[in-house]
Amino acid sequence: MNVEQLLETAAAMVAPGKGILAIDESTGTIGKKLASVDIESTESTRQAYRDMLLTTPDLGEHIAGAILYDETLRQNGLNGVAFVDIMNQAGVIPGIKVDMGAHPMAGFDGELITEGLDGLRARLEEYAQLGAKFAKWRAVITINEENGMPAQANIDANCHALARYAALCQEASIVPIVEPEILMTGSHDIDTAYDVNELVLKTLFTQLFEQDVILEGTILKPSMVTAGDKCDEQNGVEEVAEATVNCLLNSVPASLAGIVFLSGGQSEVQATEHLNEMNNLGPLPWPLSFSYGRALQNSALKVWGANPEGNVSAGQQELAHRARMNGMATMGDYNSNMESS
Repeated sequence: MNVEQLLETAAAMVAPGKGILAIDESTGTIGKKLASVDIESTESTRQAYRDMLLTTPDLGEHIAGAILYDETLRQNGLNGVAFVDIMNQAGVIPGIKVDMGAHPMAGFDGELITEGLDGLRARLEEYAQLGAKFAKWRAVITINEENGMPAQANIDANCHALARYAALCQEASIVPIVEPEILMTGSHDIDTAYDVNELVLKTLFTQLFEQDVILEGTILKPSMVTAGDKCDEQNGVEEVAEATVNCLLNSVPASLAGIVFLSGGQSEVQATEHLNEMNNLGPLPWPLSFSYGRALQNSALKVWGANPEGNVSAGQQELAHRARMNGMATMGDYNSNMESS
């Protein structure tokens, strides 16, 4: 374990004005994205799409790192240069998704457990050789009050797996992003979301402590505290920001390197507004930044997908704009007037 490297990488991942681009969709998920713009998913079309994103001019200005899928980490860009080298030249840290996806948890109908610990040590060693400096593991927690979800056993199992993964990452000098996603789907209100988020985070940090994970070399990727998408009462930006920050203050140790939020199905602008409002509630013990997938990619995908050969630059402009908006939000300097510019 190279502790100095861990701390240096973790700090760079949450540098002021920067965040993480999540382009680690599995082959099935990226296939659905490409299908939404009438493009068949093949190795070459996936390569072309991710090349458009990763060769965006000045990408490193507001993107500190990008989470890749196994296929992308091993690929070259369209110019024949390895994506890892393209990223390093742009000042973007290469990262890698290492979990094997969420699967039904035996004995707990409707709940999910993330798999992928078997053989992870060897895979991390290979990923480090391929140039990955950080990794990501996503756990999925579902709220369904009528069915008593989530069960404590589901929370415990997912948090234990996250902690084991994090320990193995640090052994390989790779910074772990731990992602306990509480799904936004459901009819629960914001108070229920707060309680579940708080319980999950407290359980997670207990497990990280027990597994001797160095928090200064760890990044948290949590959900924002929001009501379920089917709840009759949808809360405003200020309410979501206050609930989320209060939950973090009650659950997350100050020694953690940083926090990068997932967008979880929010619109592009909504995710930016929430992040900005949270950063205006400081000072806070840790940097609050972003690790968005859809909330960075959606507009770029639509523009590029309309003409993959002719709209590369236009797609890149969309990505650069969203990266800049969120970069401003990490410092609390975003306002909606910036969208038109």
